[in-house]
Amino acid sequence: MRSHANSAARICALWMGVGVLCCGVPAMAQGPAQSPTAASAPGAELPASVRGTVVDQSGAVVAGAEARLLSETQAREQVTFTDEGGQFAFAEVAPGPFKLTIEAAGFATQAASGAVRAGESYTMPQVALIIVAVSAELRVTPSRVEIAEDQIKVEEKQRLLGVVPNFYVSYDKHAVALTSKQKFELAWKTIIDPVNFGITGAIAGIQQADNDFSGYGQGAAGYARRYGAAYGNFVTGTYIGGAILPSLLKQDPRYFYKGTGSTRSRILYAMANAVICKGDDGHWEANYSGIVGSLASGAISNLYYPAKDRDGLALTFENALIGIGATAATNILQEFVFRKLTPSSRHEDAKPPSVSDVPPAAPSGIAQDGILTGGVSFGRE
Repeated sequence: MRSHANSAARICALWMGVGVLCCGVPAMAQGPAQSPTAASAPGAELPASVRGTVVDQSGAVVAGAEARLLSETQAREQVTFTDEGGQFAFAEVAPGPFKLTIEAAGFATQAASGAVRAGESYTMPQVALIIVAVSAELRVTPSRVEIAEDQIKVEEKQRLLGVVPNFYVSYDKHAVALTSKQKFELAWKTIIDPVNFGITGAIAGIQQADNDFSGYGQGAAGYARRYGAAYGNFVTGTYIGGAILPSLLKQDPRYFYKGTGSTRSRILYAMANAVICKGDDGHWEANYSGIVGSLASGAISNLYYPAKDRDGLALTFENALIGIGATAATNILQEFVFRKLTPSSRHEDAKPPSVSDVPPAAPSGIAQDGILTGGVSFGRE
C-alpha cells in the first residue's frame, strides 16, 4: 500500500511540473514583444529620399546640372547631377529640414528648402533655372578694304579749281593700300569723267590745228580719228599703268602727298616718285607699273596711228622718258600748288581705328632733311 501511495505522489508532482512549465512559456514569449524601449530607439528611424526635375525658362529639361542637398539634422552634404531627363534623386536623407542648391553653366544658381519625415519619398516642385544675363562690349573696327573705300570716295571728289579731276593723289597721312577691284574702279571713274572727255577734245583740236598725224586728214573725219587716238592713249595709259600692272605687281598707282619737311626734301620726294612708288605692303619700290605702262601704251598706239606717224622703238622709249619727266614735274606741282587748288582735299584726316598712327616715310634714299642718301648727296639749304 505504501509503495502505491509513493507512486501516486510522484505522478502528481510530475503533472504539476508540466502544468507550471506550460503556463510559463506564453509569458516568456510575450515579454520581448512588449518592450517599449526597443520601439522608441532613434536608430530604428527609416531614411527618406528626395527627388525632382530641373528645367529652363522655356520648360526644356536641363541635363548635367549640379544638385547639392544639405541635411540640417546631420550637417552632411550630398551631391549629384541631373540625368538626360533633367531629374535628380537623393537617397538616405535624414528626416528633418534640408536645403537644396541647383547650379548649371549659363544659369543663375537656384536654392530651395523643405523637410521630410522618416521613410518618406519626397518629390520637389519643378526647379526652373534662369539664364544669366551676359554683358559684352562689342567694338566694331572697319576692315582695311572699308577704310580704303572711304578714302577713294574722298579722292574722287578732288578736282583742281573744283573742275579738273585730281583723283590719283592721296592727301591722307593714314592712307591704306587699294585692292585690285578698287584700282580698276578708280581707273574707270577717271576715264569716264566728263571733264576728261573735254580735255581729250581740246587735245584733238590742237593736233588738228597743227596738222599733227596728217594721215588722219582734216575735217570732221580727221578730228574724229585724232580724238579717238588721243582718247585711246588716255584709256590704255590709265588702265595699264593705273590698274592692270599695279594689281599684278601689287603696287599703288597714287601719289602720296608729303606736305612736310624742307622745300628741298619735298622736291626730291616729288621727283623720286616719278620712278618709285609705294607697294601694297607699304614699302617703297621701283615704279614698274608706271614705267612699263607708259611703254606699253606707246607700243599699242602704233596699232591705230597712221603708218607714217607710228613711233619706232627708240621713239617709244624716248617718249617714255619724256613721260617720266612730265610726271616728276606734275608731282612737284602736286606738292606745292595743286593742294591749294583742290578745295575738297582734307587738311587734317582723322585716324582710322585700325591704322597705325605713323606718317608716311620718305622713299628709301631720301632723308627728311632733303639729303639724297643713295650715293649722291646735295648740300643743305
